[in-house]
Parts: sequence; C-alpha cells; structure tokens
Amino acid sequence: MTTTHPTASPPYRITPPRILHAEWHKLRSLRSTWITVVSAVVMVLGVGLTMGATYTSGGGDSDVDTVVLSLYGSMLAQIFLVVLGILMTAGEYSTGMIRSSLTAVPARLPVLWAKAVVFAATVFTVMLTTSVVTFAAAQAFLHDTDQAASFTDPGVLRALVGNAGALTLMGLLALGLGALLRSVPGAIGAFIGGVMIMPEILGMLPYDVVERAIMYFPTQAAGALGSATPIPGTISPGPALLALTLWAGVTLAAAALTLKRRDV
Repeated sequence: MTTTHPTASPPYRITPPRILHAEWHKLRSLRSTWITVVSAVVMVLGVGLTMGATYTSGGGDSDVDTVVLSLYGSMLAQIFLVVLGILMTAGEYSTGMIRSSLTAVPARLPVLWAKAVVFAATVFTVMLTTSVVTFAAAQAFLHDTDQAASFTDPGVLRALVGNAGALTLMGLLALGLGALLRSVPGAIGAFIGGVMIMPEILGMLPYDVVERAIMYFPTQAAGALGSATPIPGTISPGPALLALTLWAGVTLAAAALTLKRRDV
C-alpha cells in the first residue's frame, strides 16, 4: 500500500502585497528618501509662510491665485520629488540592488508597478497634507488682505488636491525615466532637458499649433492643476490631469517594455 504525503507548500510565496511591502521597506529605510521628502515639505511650508508673512494688499502679487501664492514652494519641492522618483528606480541599477529585486521577483513587471504604487501613495499623502497645512498657515497671515480665502471657497480644495496630484504624477514620470534610462544622471538630464527646458524652447516658435501643444506638456499641465481659478494660457484642470496622467503612463509603459525585453 502506497502512502501519499501532501505536497508541502513553499514557506514564501510571491504575492502583490509582499512585493508592495518590500518596496515600501526599501523606500522608508533609505536616508535619501527622508532627505528628499523632508526637503520638499520644508520648501512648500517655508515658502508659503514667507509669502503669507510678507504679502501686502495691492502689491505685485495681488492678481495671483490664492492657492498658487500659498504653494509657490511646490515648484522647488518638485525638484526633490523628481530626484526621489529617479533614485527609486535608476538608483537600484547604480547600486546593483536591482539584481536582487528581479531575482526575488522573476516576473519583473510587478517590481516596477509596486515601486510606482508605493511612490504615488507616499508622495500624494505627504504633499496633500503639506498643501493643506501650508494653505491654512499662510491664511493666518492673509486673512485681512485681498488674498483672504478659505477651504470652502470655489476651487480651493480642488486646487490643493490637484497640486498634490501634479507633484505625484511628475514624480511618477521621473520614476519611469529612471527605469527606462537606468542612469541617475541620465534620467535627471532627460527630465531637465525634455520636461523643463524643451517647452520653453518650443515656445519661441511663432506657430499657434505649437503654442497650443505646449499647454499639454507636463510642467504646464501641472500648473493648471494647482490653481483655484483659471490661469490665462493654460488648459482646464480636467484635460490637464488627463495630459499629465498620459505623460506618466506612457513613460512607465516604455519602462515596463524595456524591463521585460532587456537584461539587467
């Protein structure tokens, strides 16, 4: 009589929650993560408080949107979040850590998706909290000026959420560039040249179609998302969100294709 024994299940299984947990552990255990995130928060909060404390009614910034005025520091914070996104992918290639990650997850693509999800959730949560706190703190100085506003005013909450979403999507675009180019300096250079400088150069061309197309570039779309009132020369928040999502999505898709086809 033959006795059959049940097949023992492996002690560890590769599951999406475990991959997400691994990527979250890597993100929060790196010193560079804390440096870049704290720097981004300090920039938004510090500039917001400075703008609020030094603002006087009727000055040169009186026509600036209230949310934009309070969150001027987001433009500087974006630089730190872009670097964080690039380090999260290209940084692993520079250290060789990517070999261990892909050995543990042979399917490869779940690693990239997990990085994107962990990055997006972390950055959006932190920057939304920072945006809300900064706006409230700035209004403590602006309450008796022509820039006085509240969370219940039309477009304010949407702009605060939009600002956090724009910073998150810009970071995801950078994360995708890092995974695509596999080089920290290369990805930073590509972001600066392709995302920040190229629209300025194209804007010098005397063609209406080019001027219209530039409105859908990442930096221009991001600016439209963070304003409570329409900004002249920009698209509305809906198309801006769609455009920025597509930029990040296409970059991540290209990175996924490269990751699937190329050796580490």
